[in-house]
Amino acid sequence: MNRYEVFVRVVECGSFTRAARELNYTQSAVSQMVHTLEEELSAALVLRSKGGVRLTADGEAYYPFICAISNAHRALEEKHRAMQGLTGGKVRIGSITSVSRNWLPGLMNRFRQRYPAVQFELFQGDYNSIGQWVREGKADFGFICPEAVSGLESTPLYKDEMVAVLPEGHPLAARETVTLRELASCPNILLDEGELSIPLKAYEEAGVRPDVHYRVYDDYSVMTMVEQGLGVAMLYRAVVEGQGRCVIRPLSPAVERTVAVVCRNRRTLPAASRNFLEFLLRTFAHREKSGKNDGNPEAGVTFLPSPLDFSNVVN
Repeated sequence: MNRYEVFVRVVECGSFTRAARELNYTQSAVSQMVHTLEEELSAALVLRSKGGVRLTADGEAYYPFICAISNAHRALEEKHRAMQGLTGGKVRIGSITSVSRNWLPGLMNRFRQRYPAVQFELFQGDYNSIGQWVREGKADFGFICPEAVSGLESTPLYKDEMVAVLPEGHPLAARETVTLRELASCPNILLDEGELSIPLKAYEEAGVRPDVHYRVYDDYSVMTMVEQGLGVAMLYRAVVEGQGRCVIRPLSPAVERTVAVVCRNRRTLPAASRNFLEFLLRTFAHREKSGKNDGNPEAGVTFLPSPLDFSNVVN
């Protein structure tokens, strides 16, 4: 209870004794807080008499403003309690497809079981778009390949394996593994990831140039085009595993990316977003410590040790 609220209560009660009783303070403490406010404003605010307390002329002039400060402080306290208890708030996330499909639904469900009033807003895009949304504040944090952005706080979560995606009956479908040179020689449907392309980077490092016929942003559109025999593709196992009628084969050499969560400053995130991000990081830390690297949705995923210290890991 601050001195503004105490003063308002004294005026409402018309008595220091009654105000102290209602506030569960001593009368001397209430009197001291009112005296401190009078010194702050360099004015006598109340007249004390046997009949009670009444406002002075200066007190009448200041009273509406003191009430406004008292009400604003009360509203601030209520908002703080709400934010601490997560009785409200919105979590805004920028995400790539594999995270939106495999991780976020389950994590959001578990988090909302604890905090049902928290809302989520998802923005799906490529690495560059997500990085820009985080910088501009449209998204509180995002999931991207950290090689694609700079100037943001980044926490690596896992490595994501890419596989060859082939139509049924394709000659390469008979192979146990597919080399990058073999895949590059076929009509390629390139997953458009923005300025950083993990498939193109892999081809370049292998010293081959892919025969790109299509550039497509959406993973599932790529899979549909492969099913229709329009070409072959390189996609993330976590996205294509168990989806559609495509044939998937490991690549040689292996191709993978690091997936990280990025934000401007974790400490200054809104309460709901900060708490969800903490919950998410604890969950990934638990998976890494437990060695959960197989099974859906972990197929093709290798969890990375968290650089953050979590003494209490979410189960």
